Amino acid sequence: MVERVAYVNGELVKESKAMISIRDLGLVYGSCVFDTSRTFGGKIFRLQQHIDRLLQSLDYIGIHLNLSDTEIIAATEEVVAQNLSVLSDGEDYWVTQRVTAGVQQLDGEIAAYKGPTVIIDCIPLPLRSRSSLFKCGIEAIVSKRPKIAPEALSPNAKTNNYLNMMLAQQEVQSSYPAGWAIMPDSEGNLAEGAGCNFFIVKDGIVFTPEADFVLAGVSREVVIELCNSLGIEIRECGISPEFAMLADEAFFTSTSLCICPVKSLNGRSYASTIPGPITSRLTDAFIQLADFDFVQQYLSFSNKGTSGIGL
Repeated sequence: MVERVAYVNGELVKESKAMISIRDLGLVYGSCVFDTSRTFGGKIFRLQQHIDRLLQSLDYIGIHLNLSDTEIIAATEEVVAQNLSVLSDGEDYWVTQRVTAGVQQLDGEIAAYKGPTVIIDCIPLPLRSRSSLFKCGIEAIVSKRPKIAPEALSPNAKTNNYLNMMLAQQEVQSSYPAGWAIMPDSEGNLAEGAGCNFFIVKDGIVFTPEADFVLAGVSREVVIELCNSLGIEIRECGISPEFAMLADEAFFTSTSLCICPVKSLNGRSYASTIPGPITSRLTDAFIQLADFDFVQQYLSFSNKGTSGIGL
């Protein structure tokens, strides 16, 4: 079997040979940021925006990267190009850049490697496990566990600190195995899902939580752009669980899902059709923008797996 390759500190190596130090600060203290894009038919979507966000996240936690955005983009494109032959028919990749603060400097010892650790890799999208979500919609559940307050850790930095989200997801799935968590923010309004931004539609108006409380995803930005171009009113504001329960439609956005309809919130069902009319318009516009039918891609893998999060 042909093996995927990854970029590790300037070299392309087989995944099975890719290694980092046990003293790496990303492992020891979680001092690490990342960003993830996806391919459509093997072509990376909006890579520049993802790299821009990566650099902003690095600046936030104080990691200096001795690579330009042009060099990171070139390395990312090379990793994808080297791995395209490994994909099965109809598949696409998650493509991730991960940068840690480097190797811990122990007193009196010379580090084997200085500077940040840089890893670029790609893995196949979970098309099989998520295919049913595009047919039936997502069952969303508001978790009791809140999202970390923005004054403690900025939600706009995409760090490796996903434990908050993972614990919220575990909480929800302990009672609702098929449920996807939506975490409340520090003010009690809805924030975001496990790696997803949340939108509702009420009386033809699209609402989404403010960027001050969520990681403003690239797919979220695409939907805002599409709303503006289609003449659909879009409001970024606090969304209480009670207001969200009264909505006509809802959907999640993420890099892998793009747009995926939400079937229900805390058991309260939304539109009788999946997706609802506004969600459908935005999905069609996203497909046209990407020049790729991601919905049909997911549906083509129906009955080949079970639904899952795959953080």
